[in-house]
Amino acid sequence: MGPKIDYAAVLKMALSNGGEYADVFLEQSAPFALVCEDGRLEKAVSGLDCGAGVRLMFGMKTAYAYTNVLTTDSLLEVARAVRQAAGAGSRELHIDMRRTHGVHHAPLQKPPEQVATAKKAALVLEADRIARAVDRRIRQVLVSYREHRQQVVIASSDGGIGEDDRSYLTAVVQVIASGGDAVQTGYEPLGGNTGMELFDHDALSRAAETAARRAILMLGARKAPAGRMPVVLSSEAGGTMIHEAVGHGLEADLAQAGLSVYSGRKGERIASPLITVLDDATLSGRRGSFAVDDEGTGAQRTVLVDKGILKTFLYDRLTALKDGARSTGNGRRESYKSRPIPRMTNTMIAPGETDPRTILGETGSGLFVKKMGGGQVNTVNGDFVFEVSEGYLIEGGVAGEPVRGATLTGNGPQVLLAIDRVGSDLGFSIGTCGKDGQGAPVSDAQPTIRIPEITVGGVVD
Repeated sequence: MGPKIDYAAVLKMALSNGGEYADVFLEQSAPFALVCEDGRLEKAVSGLDCGAGVRLMFGMKTAYAYTNVLTTDSLLEVARAVRQAAGAGSRELHIDMRRTHGVHHAPLQKPPEQVATAKKAALVLEADRIARAVDRRIRQVLVSYREHRQQVVIASSDGGIGEDDRSYLTAVVQVIASGGDAVQTGYEPLGGNTGMELFDHDALSRAAETAARRAILMLGARKAPAGRMPVVLSSEAGGTMIHEAVGHGLEADLAQAGLSVYSGRKGERIASPLITVLDDATLSGRRGSFAVDDEGTGAQRTVLVDKGILKTFLYDRLTALKDGARSTGNGRRESYKSRPIPRMTNTMIAPGETDPRTILGETGSGLFVKKMGGGQVNTVNGDFVFEVSEGYLIEGGVAGEPVRGATLTGNGPQVLLAIDRVGSDLGFSIGTCGKDGQGAPVSDAQPTIRIPEITVGGVVD
C-alpha cells in the first residue's frame, strides 16, 4: 500500500536520542456514506484520507506526531520532532525490517467498492419503504449506510512489519412512531468487518421491519414497574452490559491509573464461576476484528475472566511494558492522527450450558430484556445505568406483557458475582466505542443470563 518508505531510517531517527521503542503507522482510508430520510436520499459522501504517524516510547512516556505527506523525507522530519522528547544524546542502532506480523485475511466475497452506488442506494430506499409499510403510525424513518475501507502498515523498531486491509461496513435503521401522546423509537443496526455479503438474505429489509415493529410495540406497551426484581437478559439484548460495566474496567490504562474497580485484582474472584469473559479480535467478519492491531501485534483471543477469576487486562505495548506483560493485541487508534491506547475488540461473556428457555421458565416473575439501549458506567466504582429498549414482564416463566421506559441500575462487580444462570446461546451487537476522543469499531456479545435481583427503574408520571 502507498509509497515506498525507508522505515528503518525513520525509526533510527526517532530513537537517535534514546527511548525503548518506536513505530511508524501508515494509513490510507476511503469512507463512503448514504443517508435516506423521509423516503429521499439526503446525503452521499465519499472521500480519501492518508497519512502517517511516528511514535516514540521513552521512560514509560509517549511522544507522537504525524503528517499527511507520505515520503521518507517527511517522515524523517516527524521523527526528528518526536526524538526531542527523549532529551539529548546519541545512539547507534541497527534495525532490520524483516519480520512480518499478522493473520491472513480471507478475501471478501463482495468488496463494497466493486458494487455500484445505485445498488447501495436501492438497498437503503427499500429498507425505508419496508419500515414505513409496517404501520400507519410510523412517522419518520432514517436509514444510513456507511463503508470505510482502511489499509494500514505498521513498522516497529523490533523489526516487525504488520499490514491489514479492513472493510468496515454498517447500516442502521431508526424509526419513530407516534400515537396519541406517545412517541417511541425503534433502532436496529447491522455491521462487521466484511463485504456486501452482510446484506444477503434481505438482512437490511429484515432489520428495517424489526426496528419498525419495535417502535410500534412500545407504543402500546404499559409503563414499566419499578423496584428490585429478577432480570433475564436475552442473548438478543446484545453485549452492552459486558462492554460498559466490565470491559472498560479491564482496559490496562484505566486499571494502572486506579480508575477501574478491577485495579490490582488479578487472580481474584470478580464474577460468578459461571462467567468467562473473552476479548477476541480473530472472529471472522465481526466489527471488532482485524488481522493486526494498530501497533502491528497479531489479532488474539484473550481470556480476561476465567470461571469468575480475573486473569489479565487488555494491553497495548506501553501498558504491557509498565506491567512487565505482553501486549494482548489491543492497541487501537482511530486514525494516523491518534496515538494507540488499549481498546476492546469483540468482547463477550462466553456461552454456558443451560438452555435459554429453561432460564426463562425457571423465573416466575421479573423483567425479560430482549433489547438493550444505551447506558452509562462509572469505571472507578462499577456503578451503571442502562436503558431497556424492548422489555417484557415475566409472568409464570413466560415473557408476557411488553413494558416501556425501563432502566437497569446496579454495580458491575456485584452483578457479575450474582449471575446464577448462563445460557448456551450467544448474540452479538455492534457499535463505535468512544474513549479519549477516539472512536473504535467494536462488537459485544453475551448469552442469555439471569440476574436474581437488580433495581429496575420505571417511568414516573
